[in-house]
Amino acid sequence: MISRLHRGLIPALILLLFLSGSNVRRWGFFGHKKINELAVFTLPPDLIVFYKSHLQYVSENAVNPDRRRYAVEGEAPKHYVDLDVYGDSAAYKLPRYWKEAKELLTEDTLLAYGIVPWHINSMKYQLTEAFKIKDLKAILRLSADLGHYIGDANVPLHTTENYNGQLTGQYGIHGFWESRLPELFFGEYDFFVGRASYVENPQLAAWGAVIAAHEALDSVLTIEKNLSSQFREDKKYTYEERGTTLQRTYSRSYARAYHQALAGMVERRMRASVKMVGDFWYTCWVDAGQPNLRDLKVLELSQLELDSIKNLYQRWDSIPASKTLREHDH
Repeated sequence: MISRLHRGLIPALILLLFLSGSNVRRWGFFGHKKINELAVFTLPPDLIVFYKSHLQYVSENAVNPDRRRYAVEGEAPKHYVDLDVYGDSAAYKLPRYWKEAKELLTEDTLLAYGIVPWHINSMKYQLTEAFKIKDLKAILRLSADLGHYIGDANVPLHTTENYNGQLTGQYGIHGFWESRLPELFFGEYDFFVGRASYVENPQLAAWGAVIAAHEALDSVLTIEKNLSSQFREDKKYTYEERGTTLQRTYSRSYARAYHQALAGMVERRMRASVKMVGDFWYTCWVDAGQPNLRDLKVLELSQLELDSIKNLYQRWDSIPASKTLREHDH
């Protein structure tokens, strides 16, 4: 067993792993980390002390579900739901609860087109149980993961088969909307979202997030399509250094024009994510009986656990960059 660490810190090895490797792949993780970090500050006093003690952990580990997508079978469908494959108004017609959805559509079909709203509800129950037994490692791991899936549910391009504009000649829009814009304009956003509140029905709340995101999808695509016709190729794209490579990306002027045309959409979806993550963490704690967490402020990981984390990151880094740009990639 490794020695105990000061509260609020993750093991040095884990931090080193986060800071090493492909900077290109780390680029798209900005939003998830910020959402989990900001959610901590929505919590009431009894919870904020605990989460602030592990702020770095829940922030850095917010990206773990993405790392598992190409290394763990069955992970990918947890990040999205392709509503359009089910026909018109599917967001309002699909069964809200997993049992009914399986009976109507079969589990294979659901897994083929994504299960994010149902998976969020499943994660909610897992985190509640972790709070009940005061399992520190499980609480932190599940909190970080739940924050990630909630963030995904609030992204319009996670609700469509046309997740990267590949069906409309807009290939690359996923990373543009979800990564490039937040990275460039995050400092302009207002994240005062108020205090976390209790969620009466987590399953319906998860669907509420998906519906709100899906309702913005047409604007995400149409606005970019119209804007693209007004920019020459050399003005739309530029090259920037990321890590040790030169990457082609959307220019800052094009990003600014798109961001302004979206009229605050990215900020609204990020704010909704922050508030929802805080709400769910708080609800899990309340449903667990509001356990006293003051004796769970020191994180301890075994060498075996550290090796497992290291292996996951190494498997992610071994995946060709071209593959990580497909299949609802961030």
